[in-house]
Amino acid sequence: MAEIIDGKKVAADIKEELKKKCDWLKSVALDVPGLVTILVGDNPASESYVNSKAKSCDQVGMRSKIEKLSKDISEKELLDIVQRYNDDEQYHGILVQLPLPKHINEEKIIEAINPQKDVDGFHPISVGNLVIGRETFFPCTPNGIVELLKRYKIPTSGKHVVVVGRSNIVGKPVANMLLQKKDGANAVVTICHSAAKDLTVFTKQADILIAAIGQPNFIKADMVKENVVIIDVGINRVEDSTAAKGYKIVGDVDFNDVFAKSSYITPVPGGVGLMTVAMLLQNTFHAYIKITNQKLN
Repeated sequence: MAEIIDGKKVAADIKEELKKKCDWLKSVALDVPGLVTILVGDNPASESYVNSKAKSCDQVGMRSKIEKLSKDISEKELLDIVQRYNDDEQYHGILVQLPLPKHINEEKIIEAINPQKDVDGFHPISVGNLVIGRETFFPCTPNGIVELLKRYKIPTSGKHVVVVGRSNIVGKPVANMLLQKKDGANAVVTICHSAAKDLTVFTKQADILIAAIGQPNFIKADMVKENVVIIDVGINRVEDSTAAKGYKIVGDVDFNDVFAKSSYITPVPGGVGLMTVAMLLQNTFHAYIKITNQKLN
């Protein structure tokens, strides 16, 4: 029977570890890490996510700020605001919530962030360092996946990791993280996607299957082998007349169908999603340490 990987507990543990560090900084009258999140427009989902980040900062004792901007802001004005926070010593992490309005070039905005404050891990310098195995800021969701594997002591060295999905946010970075020759990685990695004639050719080989394709309940029991480790990154809203809200949240994996064949599996909700904010806070703390050269007791 599968063991459920409890992302809620691991995320809470990480937050508690960060809180102790921030409490120590305060006890010796030192500044604490600061995170500013820049939100453009009034997308309800983005606003909810940004608010959850600010709340988590407060819980661990970090400084947080939400810079809420009109959807009509010009690209030049947004670039100027990013530069202002690049120069602001109170904020060690800068996050620009995506997506941005169509008249703004997202790549240009991301590249404007000081790489030392790139706690989302999306700057080309961060991505390049990730690929060649240098120390860097890892994107938060892939970093959360790797952290879950480490904390559950799931071996990765020499294991065949199959990633279903090739996005720049999850698929590509988690593949690059897990193939690096270091502890908690050193895996044999395959990335597969919609161009494959038969995805099951690849998914049935997986010792560890990471599903990140945005298709509800896509991965079925007949697509995986016995004792597979399942990491489900999907967050999909599907209609459910029995639910109070008229819908339920499911992953990219058919949890009930695959459960019996799994050795470990992440639930949705309660798995990878909760790790994303925890790793953002951890990145912000690391940015603070690098920028201030602060040494912890």
